[in-house]
Amino acid sequence: MHDPTQLNRQGPDHGTQYRTVIFAHSPEQARIAKAKIAELSASGKYRRPIVTTVEDAQPFYRAEEYHQRYFEKNGGSCHVSYAELEHQ
Repeated sequence: MHDPTQLNRQGPDHGTQYRTVIFAHSPEQARIAKAKIAELSASGKYRRPIVTTVEDAQPFYRAEEYHQRYFEKNGGSCHVSYAELEHQ
């Protein structure tokens, strides 16, 4: 689960590669994403401000093979729990 209120951080991981961002492929996608962020911000669902940005999508490069299906290959699970998110 991704926390849209954490800037450059998700769980114990931090740095700009962990920022919360939506990559839009069209102006319509950007408009919809921004409207949803505004709706969620106004709803009071999160105690902290939503820091998700909306940016134009850039060329996508597939990660190295050892990153593909990582949990399946190495075991483990996501470190962010639903309970953590409910208490924000």
